[in-house]
Amino acid sequence: MCVRLLFQPMSPRAQTSRRPRARAAVSTADSDTLARFFHGLSDPARVRILEFLLDGPRTAGQIVEHMGRPQASVAAHVTCLRFCGYVEARREGRNVWYELIDPRVRQILTMGERYLTQNADRIRACQVISEERDG
Repeated sequence: MCVRLLFQPMSPRAQTSRRPRARAAVSTADSDTLARFFHGLSDPARVRILEFLLDGPRTAGQIVEHMGRPQASVAAHVTCLRFCGYVEARREGRNVWYELIDPRVRQILTMGERYLTQNADRIRACQVISEERDG
């Protein structure tokens, strides 16, 4: 991802009230990709699966048991996580084992939890997110 620093032009009045700030410019393609990255985390079932995998590799059966949902539903979420690059699968005999590809997933989930310590009520109350999920 290429990032350039840009300075936004400010009106003369705004210049006296605050200093201009540099901001990172992200191309539309990179914004779309970043949105897709977060969309992979936008389902509570997928987040629960990732949290379960934080402790190490798990079999498909273990994930299904942990989730308490039908195998087909869990498989669809695991497939999404695989295609998005969050987890990888390997077959050992009759079992398929799933594990996190990148340890930074733990950091992302931890940062989200820290953010929610101060902002959970705002996220729950956000009508835009609610409409997007329901729509």
